[in-house]
Amino acid sequence: MIKHGAVRYVAKLVAVLSLVSVATFLLLELIPGDPVDSVLPAGATPEMRAAATAQYGLDGPLVGRYFEWLGNALHGDLGRSMQSQVPVTDAILERLPVTIELAGLSILLALLIAVPVGVWSAYRAGGIFDRVATFICSVTLSIPSFLLGVLLVFVFAVSLGTLPVTGWTPISEGLGPHIESLILPVVTLSAIEAVGFIRVLRNDMMATLQHDFVLSARARGLSSPRILFTHALRPSAFSLITVMGVSLGRLIGGTVIVETLFSLPGLGSLVITSITGRDFLMIQGIVLVVAVAYVLLNALVDLAYPVLDPRVRTA
Repeated sequence: MIKHGAVRYVAKLVAVLSLVSVATFLLLELIPGDPVDSVLPAGATPEMRAAATAQYGLDGPLVGRYFEWLGNALHGDLGRSMQSQVPVTDAILERLPVTIELAGLSILLALLIAVPVGVWSAYRAGGIFDRVATFICSVTLSIPSFLLGVLLVFVFAVSLGTLPVTGWTPISEGLGPHIESLILPVVTLSAIEAVGFIRVLRNDMMATLQHDFVLSARARGLSSPRILFTHALRPSAFSLITVMGVSLGRLIGGTVIVETLFSLPGLGSLVITSITGRDFLMIQGIVLVVAVAYVLLNALVDLAYPVLDPRVRTA
């Protein structure tokens, strides 16, 4: 039964990834006009247009071009940038570590804030701590991320001068300067994510605390922290894990505003540059990488459920 379920899940995953590849490939077909117009000079001759079309693999039947493109993509070849002539894969791999580090640290900081706050708010539901936490979450949620970033820059970079305004310092140039260049963008991204985590965990934890095994643990005289973090947190983390996977995928593909605001050399800034320069092959490659990462992250979330609760394996 488990084996058959695993086969069905893998087949479903392959089907989803196939649909993602088709949708990504069709991006060029849905763009108004001819993609090669962005690289051709004014008054280009039909011969020049035909040569550019062949150079970027845009000639031939649609189905044949799809399978050729897919085969190349499976081997790591996403074509060449229509503007810089740099391989798309190389450009993405150069920028991807910055975005992954930014997204990963933002999720980690959000969890470090959300878990204790969400757990204690559920334990003291309706109390002073819960009301204050709910108020702060509501205020934070009402502030757009770009505005929060601007406020943080004004306070910590402009007024206090304790952190750099913008820019990126690689870790090779020193751990301290590297961390300093990450603090403001990570805080900006993690604030909104932490609010969502707190709300989800608080609701699930409140339900878990009513279960018999929690009441039994209280009857045995176990301390509140042990009950909350050892017995109740794990079965309350299903929704949190789901939201975390979705958030991580969204951050990898959606840090455009924050990366632009803080001048970070990640995928977000590469997207803006590619859109401005009408670099369609670069945009297509970024969309494919982000979409595949999003699907795989959600698959990992599904695989995490049996680890949290072994009963899921037999469900």
